[in-house]
Formats: sequence, C-alpha cells, structure tokens
Amino acid sequence: MSRTRRTAIAGTAFLAAALTACSGGSDGGSDDKGKAESKPKAPMAVSVNLTGDQVKAGQPVTVTVAEGKLAQVKVTDAKGAELPGKIADDGKTWTSERNAPPGADYKVEAQNTDSQSATTQFRTGPADKVNKVAINISKGSTVGVAMPVSLVFDNPVTNKAEVEKQLKVTTSDNTEGSWGWMKDHDGKDRVDWRPKDYWKSGTDVKVDMKLNGVDSGKGGGLFARDYNTEFKIGKDRRVQVSLDTKKMTVTENGQAQKAIPISAGTPGGKKASWSGKMVIMTKEGTIRMDSQTVGLDNAYDKMVDYSMRLTWSGMYAHAAPWNSGNFGRTNSSSGCVGMSDADAKEFFGQSQVGDLFEVVGEGSKGQPPIGNGYGEWNLSWDEWKAKSALSAAPQNG
Repeated sequence: MSRTRRTAIAGTAFLAAALTACSGGSDGGSDDKGKAESKPKAPMAVSVNLTGDQVKAGQPVTVTVAEGKLAQVKVTDAKGAELPGKIADDGKTWTSERNAPPGADYKVEAQNTDSQSATTQFRTGPADKVNKVAINISKGSTVGVAMPVSLVFDNPVTNKAEVEKQLKVTTSDNTEGSWGWMKDHDGKDRVDWRPKDYWKSGTDVKVDMKLNGVDSGKGGGLFARDYNTEFKIGKDRRVQVSLDTKKMTVTENGQAQKAIPISAGTPGGKKASWSGKMVIMTKEGTIRMDSQTVGLDNAYDKMVDYSMRLTWSGMYAHAAPWNSGNFGRTNSSSGCVGMSDADAKEFFGQSQVGDLFEVVGEGSKGQPPIGNGYGEWNLSWDEWKAKSALSAAPQNG
C-alpha cells in the first residue's frame, strides 16, 4: 500500500497528532477523594481534498480540520518550495492560492490553536496534456528599444484571461505596458507585452510567468512549470528605410549616424517589401535563402551574409553584392532590404536584436500581420490594449 493510501480514508487524507493525557496525583489514601483527573485532548485530524488517493491537478489544494481551528498550514513540494495559501476566517480550512501542478509530491504540516500538529504526504494527479511556452528573450540578454516580450504556446489557450493573470512584467522605471493576444505566424496562440512607448535605454526588465498548474482551457492542457526571464534595454537605435529615396537611415539616441544606399523589394507584386514598423528579430549571419520556401518559385537559392530577420515570412536586411548597381537607385530585390558587403558588415555589427526597423514610402505590399514578426508597433496604444484578455487598465511594472 502506498504512503498516500496509508493516510487515505474515504477519499481524504487524515493527519493525527499524538494523544497526550495528564493524570492528577494521588493523596496516597485508599479512596478516590481528592483525585484530580484531566480529560485528554482528542487527536487533531485534517483532510486533504483527494480524488481517490491523489489531489487532482489544476485545482486548488484544500486542507480541512475536523475539530477546532487551524493556526498554521505549510505545504511544500519535494524540492522544499512552498505552495502559498490562506486559512479561512473561520479557521476550518486552508486553501492554496495556486492550483496544484501535475505529478508533484507534497508534504503537509498543520498545527491547530491547541498547539497540536501532524504531517502527511500526498501526490497530485497527472495531466492529460501539458502545455509549454517558448519565450523570445533569453535570460541575461540586452535588446533594443522596440523588442516586445513574446510568448508562444505549444497548445491552444482558450482560458486567455486566466493565463494572462499569471503573467507579470516588472521594470526598473515603472514602464507602462500591456499584454495583447494574437496568432503567431505558424498559427499558434501567442501573447506579447508591449510598452506604451519604446523602452528607455538602461531599463531592467523581469518577467514572471506563474503558470504551474494553470489550465489552458479546452485542448490546451495544464502547465507543469513556472517560467521567468530578465533582460536589459540597450542603446536606443532605430532604422528607417525609405522606398522613395532608396536609402536606409540609422539613428542612435536620436542622432543620425549614417544614410546607407539600399535596394528594397520590387514594387507591384509578391516581391514587394513589407512596410510599417518592424523589429530586428534575430541576427542570423550567413544563411541559405531559397525563394521556394517563401512562395517565389525559382527566383533565387544562395548563401547570404550579414542577414537580420524582420518577419517570419522571410523579409531580411542583408548584404546583396549581386545587386550593387541598384543601391540607391532602384528597388529590385525579392522583398528584402539589400546593401553592399561593407555597409552590411558595419550595420550588422552595430545593430541589436530588438532595434526598431521601419519601412516607409510607396511601392510596398502593405503592413505584415502583427504575428508575422513583431508588428504590434503598427497599432495605436488603445488598439493594442484592447487585445488584452483582461481588458483592464494597463499594467505598470
């Protein structure tokens, strides 16, 4: 019989304190006159809300005392981490503030107002399905002023409000921002946190995702762990490409650095560039670019240097020495922003992941969907806040 079953009776786990009794002393006589007797305290008994021999994952843990009142309850997992909770005003029950995560072992230590105590252990049930999160910013990173926090979920999230309640962004300068839900380019559910305005250089950011035991909703499953990351905002570096002048202007801390001749996408069809506000998502360096992967048939298949991704659908800024005759003159690429090897090398070296990258002018194919990269900066602040599942006041960290 398991350790949990040894403490389980009729679907509950009972904790019993050692019985303590005191007897009065005798006067040494042969009768009972003057003998003092004290009634022993009844054992302390509490129950845990078991289903069978386990607590069901995805719901709170409840500890209930049979008699008297609870004074203290401590519930810890196998690693010693405490499950927070509160005792009810009547002292009869303790309820965890968070749901029970799947497949975890817990120890309960309870004490009543008569100083009796007891311990037991229980296990939480398994999850039918586990949901996971991919985070776009790794711990310890430094990113540009336009980088949002972006979380992509393995499985659908229909309980969006409940999930969003568990997400918290804390900043060193009380940056105002809000979460917003969307579909990622691959169709998965995604939620991003965007500041009202671009980040300020030097801001420290922490993100806590207390998702362990939270139910994603129908088809999504439970989360089986918490997540967190922290990062710093680097220099204020912004890029603007003009499709009209065929030049890319770089500013740093508001000061113009350089105007670079470029050739962007060919106007009037699939090869046109996206326009609007984007973000340098990744610095991928030398990569193979195959036009068939982005629906452009056999237009190209080559190794490309100093590549920086702007959209999931394949728009990059990169070196394009084969198109040197068109830099500053004609937009003739297959959608990317190309420049000379020398300019691309310098640009790549100075750029940060998270830098703003804006394309303006005539001849684009419009703005990409917000989930095709980080397109939330194309929305007004009110439009962005409306994408929060909580539809409440913006969060301040």
